[in-house]
Amino acid sequence: MSGDKAVASGEAAGYTIFGINSSIAATIILIVPIIYTIIVYPDSFSLSWNEGRGGFLFAMAFIAAELVGLRYRISKTRFLIVVGLAALTTTYFVALPYGLSEYIKNGATYYNVSLELSWIWMWDFVVMFVYVTSSLVILFGKKWYKIAPAGAIYLAGSAVILALDAFFPFDSLGPLQFIVPIYLIIDEATINFIDDYVTNVGPEDPNHPANPVRATGNLLILNGLHGPFALQVFWPSAGVHSMIIYTLVMLAFLLKMDLPLKRKLIYFAIGTFGTVAVNVIRITSLSLYALVVTTNVREWEAFHSVAGEIMFLPWLGIYLGIVMFVENKRMRRMQAESATPASSRPNS
Repeated sequence: MSGDKAVASGEAAGYTIFGINSSIAATIILIVPIIYTIIVYPDSFSLSWNEGRGGFLFAMAFIAAELVGLRYRISKTRFLIVVGLAALTTTYFVALPYGLSEYIKNGATYYNVSLELSWIWMWDFVVMFVYVTSSLVILFGKKWYKIAPAGAIYLAGSAVILALDAFFPFDSLGPLQFIVPIYLIIDEATINFIDDYVTNVGPEDPNHPANPVRATGNLLILNGLHGPFALQVFWPSAGVHSMIIYTLVMLAFLLKMDLPLKRKLIYFAIGTFGTVAVNVIRITSLSLYALVVTTNVREWEAFHSVAGEIMFLPWLGIYLGIVMFVENKRMRRMQAESATPASSRPNS
């Protein structure tokens, strides 16, 4: 019995570093720069994807979800190198109010950037992506992408989207804009169906009956309980960025799972349709907010700034959780089935 305890104790010690569980230690050191920004710049954590560092919170959640509970031996030397990287990355955020932010802002003029704020936030995500990816490579080696890729890929995707928004704002990027009219047509049909068969969302005027929503190109004209309201929709607001994020995160997730290609394609397709549905729900909810709640631009913008992330990221987390649950259950069933014939064989 004492020997068994010694073995168990030795195994536990193998997964600790400086007396801390190695998975907890790795998680903490990876999110140190994010924790610093939360403490020092709390007002910058808007949930809107292009108005602050709110995406850091979701990256932190991805990192924690993949690393906490992981049984992996990390050498002290590698860990200390990452500590140095964490200090260097945190220095970037420390230096922002001391001239670095102004230097980055000047770069927007030099490179003819159209949206300055997206350019500024982009560099925060670039720096965090480089830090997290470098740290994962150092800690886990060349197979890091099979261990904890989601956080790094989410940061990379956010940086790419901010770069597109900075250089190609509004409808200047045609290939991403083409989906907008399709979403708005679906929105028009959904809202008008609700108005006709569920509940009134527009002014009742028997002398001048009209649908509460009309979609024309990327323009959505609303006439609701609080008066008229017009929306000009561009690709970032249509959920194209959420589709890019979904694609990157889902590909990373499926890459690390040992599944047949057919099952991976099925999971990816289901998630794609689910993300499209979430985008439709988001645009519909924004229309209903203007039709039923308020046409005050400031109040509507406040809802608009958080609606996408509030809907998309929980959906993504729930879907990934369902995939993991289904596959774990399938693997346990397969293991049980493979063990049953062996245990039923007669002894020779």
